[in-house]
Amino acid sequence: MTTPALLPLSGRRIPTLSPGASSFPHHRATLRLSEKFILLLILSAFITLCFGAFFFLPDNSKHKRFDLGLEDVLIPHIDSPKEGKHTSGQVVIHGQGGHDEHRHREEEESLRDKIRADHERALQEAKEKLRKSREELQAEIQTEKNKVMEDLKKKDAGPKPLPPVPLPKVVGVSDGEPPEPDAKERRDKIREMMKHAWDSYRQYGWGHNELKPLAKKGHSTNIFGNSQLGATIVDALDTLYIMGLHDEFKDGQDWIEQNLDFGVNAEVSVFEVNIRFIGGLLAAYYLSGQEMFKLKAVQLAEKLLPAFNTPTGIPWAMVNLKSGVGRNWGWASAGSSILAEFGTLHMEFVHLTYLTGNPAYYQKVMHIRKLLAKMDRPNGLYPNYLNPRTGRWGQHHTSVGGLGDSFYEYLLKAWLMSDKTDTEARRTYDDAIEAIERHLIRKSNGGLTFIGEWKNGHLERKMGHLACFAGGMFALGADGSPDDKAGHYLQLGAEIAHTCHESYDRTVLKLGPEAFKFDSGLEAVAVRQNEKYYILRPEVIETYWYMWRFTHDPKYRQWGWEAAQAIDKYCRVSGGFSGVKDVYSSNPTYDDVQQSFFLAETLKYLYLLFSSDDLMPFESWVFNTEAHPLPVLHLGNITLPGSEPAQR
Repeated sequence: MTTPALLPLSGRRIPTLSPGASSFPHHRATLRLSEKFILLLILSAFITLCFGAFFFLPDNSKHKRFDLGLEDVLIPHIDSPKEGKHTSGQVVIHGQGGHDEHRHREEEESLRDKIRADHERALQEAKEKLRKSREELQAEIQTEKNKVMEDLKKKDAGPKPLPPVPLPKVVGVSDGEPPEPDAKERRDKIREMMKHAWDSYRQYGWGHNELKPLAKKGHSTNIFGNSQLGATIVDALDTLYIMGLHDEFKDGQDWIEQNLDFGVNAEVSVFEVNIRFIGGLLAAYYLSGQEMFKLKAVQLAEKLLPAFNTPTGIPWAMVNLKSGVGRNWGWASAGSSILAEFGTLHMEFVHLTYLTGNPAYYQKVMHIRKLLAKMDRPNGLYPNYLNPRTGRWGQHHTSVGGLGDSFYEYLLKAWLMSDKTDTEARRTYDDAIEAIERHLIRKSNGGLTFIGEWKNGHLERKMGHLACFAGGMFALGADGSPDDKAGHYLQLGAEIAHTCHESYDRTVLKLGPEAFKFDSGLEAVAVRQNEKYYILRPEVIETYWYMWRFTHDPKYRQWGWEAAQAIDKYCRVSGGFSGVKDVYSSNPTYDDVQQSFFLAETLKYLYLLFSSDDLMPFESWVFNTEAHPLPVLHLGNITLPGSEPAQR
């Protein structure tokens, strides 16, 4: 058999050969590629012509139903009744059916005319657009873009000018030099540490949320989203002001005025942004009187309000500042919100209502309080998780440390900030503390008082560094306690302070671990490796300061100085201050993060510990959970909803 010649494969297909057939076909089995292309062009032209005919031929009754194809959807069609009856068989009352039919037909014709007119106008506009040159169309598009940009700028331009309200009397915001020479020397050292932390951030991380002091560059975490909001600047401002570092304060003020923008597409923690940013901006406003800080705080607060759009009014943990979409942390007990987060908004939101006259802020936090008051509480305790969709508790885990801590703090401070008129907050605090003392507070075999954690009916004998703030809270709430228990709660605060000092003293670095246990013969000592770190936390020093203010026992200043020396020795690096990963190691590894709260809280509490009591006096100021001072609202005869006249 003869082998067929090879044909070019491009544009052809070799046919299948049958036995006995000629090696070459007598006709082409397929069209050439160029012929296919021509046929495709003809078909496309025909389809285009058909569509053009449909859309551009004059309107007439023959194709009216095509042009107005949506009429059957938009306009209810009325069939003519025959012999006095509707198609449904119901009898039409004489004189009424004809009138209704006539009226409906008039409405139908009116709607048809309107749709037809809109249709023709749209066609006319399209024809006019097609007649314009490319340059004219580009100019129109640019004009529309400029208009949209202007609208967006107006939308994000910030709140309107706020109504004037009387600024609370600002008392004790500067000086506070102690009479004792050693206290003055130590206070100056704390001021120098603040200067080192700020200058390092100014040089290596300016505008970023936080600082990596070893890498000497900016740092951020997911609580601030993916945007650089200058968290350290906002958090540190009031500390700078109180320490008299006014040049540094002015640098921070300028950056905020020129660069702080909340119109960014960033998903942030509602809780963290409230306590750090709104709290920090409000404190800076009250201390300095600069209106810009107040306007920025209100602008941000408006961005947080969509987080409350849940079935229960319990806010989401996170919200996107641009879209307003909220959600909860994936790890939080079946999509629950966290007690310490939605319960730590009251102080800032009350001040927002006071400054703006907008009741929405106060109403949001009061709604949370009222909802919690109606709920059953196991053993009188507040679980840490609450589902914002169902309004039901999540996992029955109660803690005065992480996840629960500042909820109790804000109940007490709401009462103090209201000039002790918000007695509902005080009663709620007293009831909560009574349940905590009954179920969570125990004494170890070695005589150390600690606050455990309640998990599903079982007490875990572990205390976190975060829970050490409670010593100061018990002391702060002692005055006004029911049943003349002021002395008892002051003593309880002292016992907690002692336990937390032991957690520091039993480490190699004399810095406290993240959590410590009280079982198996170990007391006030961390067991797990992931609980041995110290990240520049303030809670122990915070309790020392409150105990010093209420007792003037010199041991609290001494304990505070020990902590300050340890921080300066083991956490200080050339580029700032860093946390350490193991407080039981003589050669610790750094975590390379200078937390913003180190400047906002730790250094501020140390500075106040070595200052006189007339600096930021308790009669005039209440500190939020990020140590931002907000003034007591002496409202006189003006009361906020839900409060009662003070008992004097």
